[in-house]
Formats: sequence, C-alpha cells, structure tokens
Amino acid sequence: MTRALEKNGLEWSVFAVGLILVLATLAYLVREVVTTGSNPPEVVVQLGTPRPVTHGFQVPVTVFNRGDKVAEGLSVVITLAGKAEREEAVLDMAFLPKGSKREGWVTFRGDPADGRLEVGPVVHASP
Repeated sequence: MTRALEKNGLEWSVFAVGLILVLATLAYLVREVVTTGSNPPEVVVQLGTPRPVTHGFQVPVTVFNRGDKVAEGLSVVITLAGKAEREEAVLDMAFLPKGSKREGWVTFRGDPADGRLEVGPVVHASP
C-alpha cells in the first residue's frame, strides 16, 4: 500500500520561511558583487581636540576607509612638532573594513597647543 505523504500547515510554513531566507541571502550576495567597486582602500585620518591627562596630552584619532576594499595592517604616524622636541606616535589597527571608521588615541608628553600636530605616513595592505 502506498499512501501519499501529506504535509501540514506547520511544515509548509517552515518551508516558506526557509525559502525566503535563502532567496534573500542570495539576492544580498548578488547585489554586493554587482555594486562593490574595485577601488583600493582610501584611508582618511582626522585628529580631534587634545585634552590633558596624567602623563601628558591625549589626542583622539579617527580613521576612515572610504575605499572599496579592506585595509589590513594599518599604521598611522602622528607627529607633534613642538618648540623643544619632536614627538612621534604610531597608531596600529589590525584591519579597517570598507566604508567604516575606527577611533583611537595617542598621548604626547608635550602640549599640542605649543606645537603642530601632523599626520605622517599611513601604511596599510590590501588583501
């Protein structure tokens, strides 16, 4: 005897939800492939207002990636060219995804108001 397998409403509902999720995921992936450019990472560095801390002055640093690819092994050199001496700080980040921003802080012994803050070389790789 062969009986036709009948599905109840719950089984059809689970099937429909699963199918919608799979199709939505495929549509998203196709859209990403079509709309993503091939420009290299474009790293932009913005320095904030320095503030005094216990052992010097802390400067907030915001790093943006306006390119289409991930920046890996990112190093940003920030220099304080003061009247007395030149100080240098390096801010390292493991990766910076496309279209994202990361924040960090560097600390200098000298007062940035007595000198000039400069963003030096920005080094990164693209996978």
